Amino acid sequence: MVNVLINGYGSIGKRVADAVSMQDDMKVVGVTKTKPDFEARLAVEKGYKLFVAIPDKERVKLFEDAGIPVEGTILDIIEDVDIVVDGAPKKIGKQNLENIYKPHKVKAILQGGEKAKDVEDNFNALWSYDRCYGKDYVRVVSCNTTGLCRILYAINSVADIKKARVVLVRRAADPNDDKRGPINAIVPNPVTVPSHHGPDVVSVVPEFEGKIVTSAVIVPTTLMHQHTLMVEVKNNVSRDDILESIEKTPRIITVKYEDGFTSTAQIIEYGRDLGRLRYDINELVVWEESVNVVDNEIFLMQAVHQESIVIPENIDCIRSMLQLEEDKFKSIEKTNKAMGIK
Repeated sequence: MVNVLINGYGSIGKRVADAVSMQDDMKVVGVTKTKPDFEARLAVEKGYKLFVAIPDKERVKLFEDAGIPVEGTILDIIEDVDIVVDGAPKKIGKQNLENIYKPHKVKAILQGGEKAKDVEDNFNALWSYDRCYGKDYVRVVSCNTTGLCRILYAINSVADIKKARVVLVRRAADPNDDKRGPINAIVPNPVTVPSHHGPDVVSVVPEFEGKIVTSAVIVPTTLMHQHTLMVEVKNNVSRDDILESIEKTPRIITVKYEDGFTSTAQIIEYGRDLGRLRYDINELVVWEESVNVVDNEIFLMQAVHQESIVIPENIDCIRSMLQLEEDKFKSIEKTNKAMGIK
Protein backbone atom coordinates (compact mmCIF):
# COMPACT_ATOMS: atom_id res chain seq x y z
CA MET A 1 0.00 0.00 0.00
CA VAL A 2 1.39 3.37 -1.01
CA ASN A 3 0.41 6.63 0.66
CA VAL A 4 -1.35 9.18 -1.55
CA LEU A 5 -2.08 12.79 -0.64
CA ILE A 6 -4.74 14.67 -2.60
CA ASN A 7 -3.80 18.35 -2.61
CA GLY A 8 -7.03 20.11 -3.47
CA TYR A 9 -10.35 18.42 -2.71
CA GLY A 10 -12.40 19.96 -5.51
CA SER A 11 -13.95 18.71 -8.74
CA ILE A 12 -10.99 16.50 -9.68
CA GLY A 13 -9.47 15.95 -6.24
CA LYS A 14 -12.54 14.47 -4.59
CA ARG A 15 -13.00 12.07 -7.48
CA VAL A 16 -9.37 10.99 -7.37
CA ALA A 17 -9.63 10.49 -3.60
CA ASP A 18 -12.62 8.18 -4.02
CA ALA A 19 -10.90 6.31 -6.88
CA VAL A 20 -7.72 5.79 -4.83
CA SER A 21 -9.87 4.47 -1.98
CA MET A 22 -11.23 1.78 -4.31
CA GLN A 23 -7.78 0.37 -5.10
CA ASP A 24 -6.08 -2.37 -3.07
CA ASP A 25 -2.52 -1.13 -3.61
CA MET A 26 -2.87 2.51 -2.53
CA LYS A 27 -4.60 4.55 0.15
CA VAL A 28 -5.52 8.17 0.81
CA VAL A 29 -3.57 9.49 3.79
CA GLY A 30 -5.03 12.96 3.53
CA VAL A 31 -6.78 15.60 1.46
CA THR A 32 -6.35 19.36 1.55
CA LYS A 33 -8.57 22.41 1.23
CA THR A 34 -7.81 26.12 1.22
CA LYS A 35 -11.06 27.19 2.84
CA PRO A 36 -13.62 25.67 5.26
CA ASP A 37 -16.47 25.07 2.83
CA PHE A 38 -19.01 22.25 2.41
CA GLU A 39 -16.51 20.12 0.49
CA ALA A 40 -14.08 20.31 3.42
CA ARG A 41 -16.83 19.31 5.81
CA LEU A 42 -17.89 16.41 3.57
CA ALA A 43 -14.29 15.20 3.28
CA VAL A 44 -14.13 14.82 7.06
CA GLU A 45 -17.55 13.15 7.16
CA LYS A 46 -16.31 10.62 4.58
CA GLY A 47 -13.39 9.76 6.84
CA TYR A 48 -10.56 11.53 5.02
CA LYS A 49 -7.95 13.26 7.16
CA LEU A 50 -8.13 16.94 6.29
CA PHE A 51 -5.15 19.27 6.05
CA VAL A 52 -4.97 22.94 5.16
CA ALA A 53 -3.42 23.42 1.72
CA ILE A 54 -1.79 26.71 2.70
CA PRO A 55 0.86 26.38 5.47
CA ASP A 56 -0.51 29.23 7.57
CA LYS A 57 -1.63 28.98 11.23
CA GLU A 58 -4.23 31.68 10.70
CA ARG A 59 -5.75 29.59 7.90
CA VAL A 60 -5.90 26.61 10.26
CA LYS A 61 -7.83 28.75 12.74
CA LEU A 62 -10.45 29.51 10.06
CA PHE A 63 -11.23 25.80 9.84
CA GLU A 64 -11.30 25.38 13.61
CA ASP A 65 -13.61 28.39 13.99
CA ALA A 66 -15.93 26.81 11.40
CA GLY A 67 -16.04 23.62 13.43
CA ILE A 68 -14.16 21.58 10.84
CA PRO A 69 -11.36 19.49 12.40
CA VAL A 70 -8.02 19.57 10.60
CA GLU A 71 -4.85 17.58 11.20
CA GLY A 72 -2.58 20.55 10.44
CA THR A 73 -1.23 21.96 7.19
CA ILE A 74 0.14 20.21 4.14
CA LEU A 75 3.64 20.52 5.60
CA ASP A 76 2.57 18.28 8.49
CA ILE A 77 1.85 15.36 6.14
CA ILE A 78 4.06 15.91 3.10
CA GLU A 79 7.00 13.91 4.49
CA ASP A 80 4.81 10.86 5.05
CA VAL A 81 3.46 10.47 1.51
CA ASP A 82 4.77 8.53 -1.47
CA ILE A 83 3.07 10.72 -4.05
CA VAL A 84 0.82 13.79 -4.26
CA VAL A 85 -2.01 14.17 -6.74
CA ASP A 86 -2.39 17.90 -7.22
CA GLY A 87 -5.99 19.00 -7.79
CA ALA A 88 -5.36 22.73 -7.39
CA PRO A 89 -6.75 25.34 -9.80
CA LYS A 90 -4.87 26.21 -12.98
CA LYS A 91 -1.36 27.67 -12.40
CA ILE A 92 -1.45 26.86 -8.67
CA GLY A 93 -0.21 23.35 -9.40
CA LYS A 94 3.02 24.73 -10.87
CA GLN A 95 3.51 26.87 -7.75
CA ASN A 96 2.93 23.83 -5.53
CA LEU A 97 5.47 21.88 -7.58
CA GLU A 98 8.19 24.47 -7.11
CA ASN A 99 7.38 25.52 -3.53
CA ILE A 100 6.36 22.24 -1.90
CA TYR A 101 6.85 19.04 -3.89
CA LYS A 102 10.36 19.57 -5.21
CA PRO A 103 11.80 21.00 -1.96
CA HIS A 104 10.38 18.00 -0.05
CA LYS A 105 11.46 15.56 -2.79
CA VAL A 106 8.02 13.99 -3.12
CA LYS A 107 6.66 12.68 -6.42
CA ALA A 108 3.72 14.64 -7.79
CA ILE A 109 1.06 14.44 -10.47
CA LEU A 110 -0.22 17.72 -11.93
CA GLN A 111 -3.41 18.13 -13.95
CA GLY A 112 -4.04 19.32 -17.50
CA GLY A 113 -4.40 22.98 -16.58
CA GLU A 114 -0.65 23.21 -16.10
CA LYS A 115 1.84 23.45 -18.95
CA ALA A 116 3.45 20.40 -20.55
CA LYS A 117 6.94 21.87 -20.17
CA ASP A 118 6.58 22.22 -16.39
CA VAL A 119 6.96 18.46 -15.80
CA GLU A 120 9.17 15.58 -16.88
CA ASP A 121 6.49 14.00 -19.06
CA ASN A 122 2.79 13.94 -19.91
CA PHE A 123 0.56 10.98 -19.16
CA ASN A 124 -2.06 8.93 -20.87
CA ALA A 125 -2.33 5.29 -19.80
CA LEU A 126 -2.51 3.92 -23.35
CA TRP A 127 0.29 5.99 -24.84
CA SER A 128 2.86 6.97 -22.21
CA TYR A 129 2.54 4.60 -19.22
CA ASP A 130 5.91 3.03 -20.01
CA ARG A 131 7.58 6.36 -20.66
CA CYS A 132 6.45 7.80 -17.31
CA TYR A 133 7.47 4.69 -15.36
CA GLY A 134 9.43 5.73 -12.27
CA LYS A 135 9.44 9.46 -13.07
CA ASP A 136 8.99 12.08 -10.36
CA TYR A 137 6.87 14.86 -11.86
CA VAL A 138 4.22 14.06 -14.45
CA ARG A 139 1.14 15.83 -15.79
CA VAL A 140 -2.08 13.94 -16.52
CA VAL A 141 -3.32 15.76 -19.60
CA SER A 142 -6.68 17.51 -19.85
CA CYS A 143 -10.07 15.92 -20.38
CA ASN A 144 -10.14 16.86 -24.07
CA THR A 145 -6.61 15.60 -24.66
CA THR A 146 -7.39 12.37 -22.81
CA GLY A 147 -10.41 11.76 -25.02
CA LEU A 148 -8.43 12.45 -28.19
CA CYS A 149 -5.58 10.21 -27.08
CA ARG A 150 -7.95 7.31 -26.47
CA ILE A 151 -9.70 7.51 -29.84
CA LEU A 152 -6.46 8.07 -31.75
CA TYR A 153 -5.03 4.98 -30.05
CA ALA A 154 -8.00 2.96 -31.29
CA ILE A 155 -7.61 4.30 -34.84
CA ASN A 156 -3.83 3.96 -34.79
CA SER A 157 -4.22 0.29 -33.85
CA VAL A 158 -5.68 -0.50 -37.29
CA ALA A 159 -4.58 2.40 -39.49
CA ASP A 160 -1.55 4.51 -40.35
CA ILE A 161 -2.66 8.04 -39.46
CA LYS A 162 -1.70 10.72 -41.98
CA LYS A 163 -3.59 13.70 -40.57
CA ALA A 164 -6.21 14.29 -37.89
CA ARG A 165 -8.47 17.31 -37.99
CA VAL A 166 -10.63 17.91 -34.93
CA VAL A 167 -13.32 20.43 -34.02
CA LEU A 168 -13.94 20.63 -30.28
CA VAL A 169 -17.24 21.95 -28.93
CA ARG A 170 -16.46 22.71 -25.32
CA ARG A 171 -18.76 23.14 -22.35
CA ALA A 172 -18.74 26.64 -20.87
CA ALA A 173 -18.20 25.56 -17.26
CA ASP A 174 -18.63 22.64 -14.88
CA PRO A 175 -22.12 22.26 -13.35
CA ASN A 176 -21.05 23.76 -10.01
CA ASP A 177 -19.05 26.65 -11.52
CA ASP A 178 -21.53 29.52 -11.44
CA LYS A 179 -18.73 32.11 -11.63
CA ARG A 180 -18.70 31.77 -15.43
CA GLY A 181 -22.40 32.08 -16.12
CA PRO A 182 -24.96 32.73 -17.29
CA ILE A 183 -23.85 32.87 -20.90
CA ASN A 184 -25.68 33.16 -24.22
CA ALA A 185 -23.07 32.91 -26.94
CA ILE A 186 -20.77 30.65 -28.94
CA VAL A 187 -17.20 31.69 -28.21
CA PRO A 188 -14.14 30.77 -30.32
CA ASN A 189 -11.63 29.25 -27.90
CA PRO A 190 -9.15 30.37 -28.96
CA VAL A 191 -10.00 32.47 -32.00
CA THR A 192 -6.71 31.37 -33.60
CA VAL A 193 -6.50 28.15 -35.58
CA PRO A 194 -5.00 25.71 -34.85
CA SER A 195 -5.87 25.61 -31.16
CA HIS A 196 -3.60 24.39 -28.35
CA HIS A 197 -5.30 21.00 -28.13
CA GLY A 198 -3.26 19.49 -30.97
CA PRO A 199 0.11 20.33 -29.40
CA ASP A 200 -1.20 18.95 -26.11
CA VAL A 201 -1.85 15.60 -27.80
CA VAL A 202 1.69 15.78 -29.20
CA SER A 203 3.04 16.19 -25.65
CA VAL A 204 1.77 12.64 -25.07
CA VAL A 205 2.31 11.23 -28.56
CA PRO A 206 5.34 12.99 -30.13
CA GLU A 207 4.95 11.04 -33.39
CA PHE A 208 1.77 13.03 -34.09
CA GLU A 209 3.80 16.23 -34.52
CA GLY A 210 2.55 17.92 -37.69
CA LYS A 211 -0.32 15.45 -38.06
CA ILE A 212 -3.04 16.85 -35.80
CA VAL A 213 -4.85 20.17 -36.28
CA THR A 214 -7.55 21.33 -33.87
CA SER A 215 -9.98 24.20 -33.42
CA ALA A 216 -12.45 24.83 -30.61
CA VAL A 217 -15.51 26.78 -29.55
CA ILE A 218 -17.26 27.14 -26.19
CA VAL A 219 -21.03 26.73 -26.00
CA PRO A 220 -23.54 27.41 -23.16
CA THR A 221 -23.74 23.96 -21.58
CA THR A 222 -22.20 22.38 -18.49
CA LEU A 223 -22.64 18.68 -19.23
CA MET A 224 -19.89 17.47 -21.58
CA HIS A 225 -17.55 18.33 -24.44
CA GLN A 226 -18.23 17.08 -27.97
CA HIS A 227 -15.59 16.38 -30.65
CA THR A 228 -15.91 15.86 -34.39
CA LEU A 229 -12.94 14.03 -35.90
CA MET A 230 -11.82 13.73 -39.52
CA VAL A 231 -8.80 11.44 -39.71
CA GLU A 232 -6.95 10.70 -42.94
CA VAL A 233 -5.15 7.36 -43.01
CA LYS A 234 -2.67 5.86 -45.46
CA ASN A 235 -4.09 2.36 -45.62
CA ASN A 236 -7.51 0.97 -46.47
CA VAL A 237 -9.71 0.41 -43.45
CA SER A 238 -13.42 -0.24 -43.15
CA ARG A 239 -16.02 1.12 -40.78
CA ASP A 240 -16.18 -2.33 -39.18
CA ASP A 241 -12.40 -2.25 -38.63
CA ILE A 242 -12.71 1.04 -36.73
CA LEU A 243 -15.70 -0.09 -34.67
CA GLU A 244 -13.97 -3.34 -33.76
CA SER A 245 -10.86 -1.47 -32.65
CA ILE A 246 -12.94 0.95 -30.59
CA GLU A 247 -14.63 -2.03 -28.93
CA LYS A 248 -11.24 -3.50 -28.01
CA THR A 249 -9.78 -0.25 -26.66
CA PRO A 250 -10.18 0.25 -22.90
CA ARG A 251 -12.24 3.16 -21.63
CA ILE A 252 -14.20 3.79 -24.82
CA ILE A 253 -17.86 2.92 -25.20
CA THR A 254 -20.24 3.37 -28.12
CA VAL A 255 -23.84 4.53 -27.93
CA LYS A 256 -26.52 4.62 -30.60
CA TYR A 257 -28.55 7.63 -31.62
CA GLU A 258 -31.42 5.27 -32.46
CA ASP A 259 -31.39 4.04 -28.85
CA GLY A 260 -32.22 7.52 -27.62
CA PHE A 261 -28.73 8.95 -27.17
CA THR A 262 -29.65 12.05 -29.12
CA SER A 263 -27.43 14.43 -27.14
CA THR A 264 -25.01 14.67 -24.25
CA ALA A 265 -28.01 15.03 -21.92
CA GLN A 266 -28.97 11.40 -22.48
CA ILE A 267 -25.39 10.27 -21.89
CA ILE A 268 -25.40 12.00 -18.51
CA GLU A 269 -28.80 10.45 -17.77
CA TYR A 270 -27.26 7.07 -18.62
CA GLY A 271 -24.63 7.70 -15.95
CA ARG A 272 -27.38 8.48 -13.45
CA ASP A 273 -29.33 5.36 -14.38
CA LEU A 274 -26.20 3.23 -13.98
CA GLY A 275 -25.95 4.52 -10.41
CA ARG A 276 -22.54 6.06 -11.05
CA LEU A 277 -21.26 8.25 -8.22
CA ARG A 278 -21.83 11.89 -9.30
CA TYR A 279 -23.17 10.38 -12.59
CA ASP A 280 -19.57 10.14 -13.78
CA ILE A 281 -18.84 8.78 -17.25
CA ASN A 282 -15.14 7.90 -17.07
CA GLU A 283 -15.27 6.36 -20.55
CA LEU A 284 -14.96 8.23 -23.82
CA VAL A 285 -18.36 7.99 -25.56
CA VAL A 286 -18.56 7.53 -29.34
CA TRP A 287 -21.81 7.73 -31.32
CA GLU A 288 -21.82 4.51 -33.35
CA GLU A 289 -23.79 5.97 -36.26
CA SER A 290 -21.25 8.78 -36.64
CA VAL A 291 -18.40 6.38 -37.47
CA ASN A 292 -17.83 6.33 -41.22
CA VAL A 293 -14.99 5.88 -43.70
CA VAL A 294 -14.89 7.70 -47.05
CA ASP A 295 -11.84 7.49 -49.31
CA ASN A 296 -9.41 6.63 -46.51
CA GLU A 297 -10.83 9.34 -44.24
CA ILE A 298 -12.43 8.35 -40.95
CA PHE A 299 -15.25 10.43 -39.51
CA LEU A 300 -16.76 10.18 -36.05
CA MET A 301 -18.30 12.14 -33.17
CA GLN A 302 -17.54 11.62 -29.49
CA ALA A 303 -18.42 13.04 -26.09
CA VAL A 304 -16.13 13.71 -23.12
CA HIS A 305 -17.34 14.03 -19.53
CA GLN A 306 -14.90 16.69 -18.41
CA GLU A 307 -15.25 16.05 -14.67
CA SER A 308 -14.39 12.37 -14.69
CA ILE A 309 -12.58 11.11 -17.81
CA VAL A 310 -9.12 11.81 -16.34
CA ILE A 311 -9.75 10.10 -12.99
CA PRO A 312 -8.68 6.57 -13.98
CA GLU A 313 -5.66 8.08 -15.73
CA ASN A 314 -4.54 9.55 -12.41
CA ILE A 315 -4.75 6.10 -10.81
CA ASP A 316 -2.65 4.48 -13.54
CA CYS A 317 -0.21 7.38 -13.36
CA ILE A 318 0.31 6.65 -9.66
CA ARG A 319 1.12 3.02 -10.48
CA SER A 320 3.49 4.01 -13.28
CA MET A 321 5.41 6.60 -11.28
CA LEU A 322 5.67 4.40 -8.19
CA GLN A 323 6.44 1.32 -10.30
CA LEU A 324 3.60 -0.67 -8.77
CA GLU A 325 2.74 -2.42 -12.03
CA GLU A 326 5.02 -2.76 -15.04
CA ASP A 327 2.36 -3.70 -17.60
CA LYS A 328 0.06 -0.83 -18.59
CA PHE A 329 -2.83 -3.08 -19.58
CA LYS A 330 -2.73 -4.87 -16.21
CA SER A 331 -2.88 -1.50 -14.46
CA ILE A 332 -5.74 -0.32 -16.69
CA GLU A 333 -7.65 -3.54 -16.05
CA LYS A 334 -7.08 -3.28 -12.30
CA THR A 335 -8.25 0.34 -12.19
CA ASN A 336 -11.25 -0.31 -14.39
CA LYS A 337 -12.41 -3.29 -12.34
CA ALA A 338 -12.13 -1.39 -9.07
CA MET A 339 -14.00 1.63 -10.47
CA GLY A 340 -16.62 -0.26 -12.46
CA ILE A 341 -15.41 1.15 -15.77
CA LYS A 342 -16.06 -0.65 -19.04
